[in-house]
Amino acid sequence: MTLKTNFFGAMAGVAMLTSAQAAMAAGHGGELTVGYFLEWPMPFQYAKVNGIYEEELGVTINWRTFDAGTAMSAAMASGDVQLSISQGVPPFVVAASAGQDIQIVDVAVAYSENDNCVVASGLEIDAASASELAGKKAGVPIGTAAHYGFLKQMEHFGVDVSSMEVVDMAPAEGAAALAQGSLDMACGWGGALRRMKEHGNVLLSGAEKEELGIQVFDVTSAPSNFVAEEAELLAKFLKVTADMNAMWNAGENRDEMLEVIAKDSGMDVAATAATMDTFVFPSVEDQLSEKWLGGGSQTFLKEVADFFVETGNIDSARDSYEGAVAIDALKSLDNM
Repeated sequence: MTLKTNFFGAMAGVAMLTSAQAAMAAGHGGELTVGYFLEWPMPFQYAKVNGIYEEELGVTINWRTFDAGTAMSAAMASGDVQLSISQGVPPFVVAASAGQDIQIVDVAVAYSENDNCVVASGLEIDAASASELAGKKAGVPIGTAAHYGFLKQMEHFGVDVSSMEVVDMAPAEGAAALAQGSLDMACGWGGALRRMKEHGNVLLSGAEKEELGIQVFDVTSAPSNFVAEEAELLAKFLKVTADMNAMWNAGENRDEMLEVIAKDSGMDVAATAATMDTFVFPSVEDQLSEKWLGGGSQTFLKEVADFFVETGNIDSARDSYEGAVAIDALKSLDNM
C-alpha cells in the first residue's frame, strides 16, 4: 500500500504531548469546546442551535467542525477540544493504542448503511469480481471507520491491499476525485458517500458488512482528565444529548427538528431525512447494555486494535480497552 504509516506515526507523536498540555482539556474558565461533523446530521444539533446546552450547562460552548475523527483525536490531545461528538471507533482506537489518554463516554450513533466504499461505475466491478481491484487506486480516510471497513472488505474479497495505491483522503475529497475519474474507489460517509454513489456502486450492503463483523458506530469521546475533573458538566452534556435523541426517536417533533438540523448540517431537508433514516440513536438504557458499553463495545475496540496490528497499521494494541470506556456519567442520568 502506498500510504500506510505516515498518519499513525504522527498520531503516536500527538499522543506523547505532555500532561501539562493535556491538562488544558479540563476546561477554560466557563467555556467548553466541542467537535462535530458537518453533513452528519444528528439530533444534538437541535439543542446546539437553540442554545439548550448552554442553558443547561451554564457555560459558553464553542462548536468546532472536523472532517475526520483523526483530527478530533489530535485536537483533544492538544487541549483545544474537550468533547468530540460522533468520533469513529477506529480513530479512537488508533489514538488510544498510541498512548493518548482518551475515553468513550457514550454511543453517539450506529450507521452500518452510512459508511462504505464505492467503486467507480466505469470499472463494472461488483462483489463477484472484486478481485479486479488489485492494483487499483483508492481514496481512503486513513485511521477512520471507513478505513477499517475498507481493510475488512478487501480481506473478505481476498484483495491484497499492498497491491493497491491507497491515498489518504477526507470523504469530501474522495467523492470529488471519484467524480473526476482520478480514483477507482473512494470510501467515506454521510453527504460525501451519497455523492460517491452517483458515480459508482458499493460491494457490500450495511447488513452484509454486519454479517462479516464490521460494526459501524461512533462515540462521544473526551480526554480522561476532563471526564474525571468535570463529571457533573459531562453528565449535563450527555443528558441534553440523550434528551434530543429521545425526542427524535419518539417521532412527534421530527419535522421541526429536521429543519433545524438540516440547516446546521449544511444540507437540504430531503438529504438530511434520507441520511438520518439510516441512523440508529441508542437510548441510554441500550447504551449501558451488554451489547454496547456494558462490555460489547470494549470487546470490539480490542478486535479493531488487533486487526490494525495484524495489518501493520499500528505497532501495538492495549491488552484491554476496558479503561478506555467511562460510563459513570451516563449511568448518572437516571438521577437527573
